[in-house]
Amino acid sequence: MLVIVVENVPPRLRGRLGLWLVEVRAGVYVGKVSRRVREMIRDNLEQGVDEGSAVMAWSSNTESGFDFLTMGANRRIPVEMDGIKLVSFLPEDAATTS
Repeated sequence: MLVIVVENVPPRLRGRLGLWLVEVRAGVYVGKVSRRVREMIRDNLEQGVDEGSAVMAWSSNTESGFDFLTMGANRRIPVEMDGIKLVSFLPEDAATTS
C-alpha cells in the first residue's frame, strides 16, 4: 500500500499522480504498486514538488510496518530513534527559512 499526501504542488504533478494512484481526497493519493513503480513515483515527486510539500508512506518490513519520507518545506521532519522512524517538529522560524 502506498499513500501520498501533497500540499501546494503544481497541477501537473497532481495529474501525474492521478495516472498511477487514486485520489481519495484533495491531495491524498492511495494505491498498491510495486517497489519499482514506487521509486519512479518518488522521483516524479522530488522533481515536481516545487514550492509545495509531500509525504509518501508505504508498507514495509519494519518494526512499525511502514516507512515514509517527506519532501519540500515543512515543519515536520523524520527522525530515527532506536530503529523506529518518528516525526519531529522544527521551530516555527526554522521551517519558514528552509
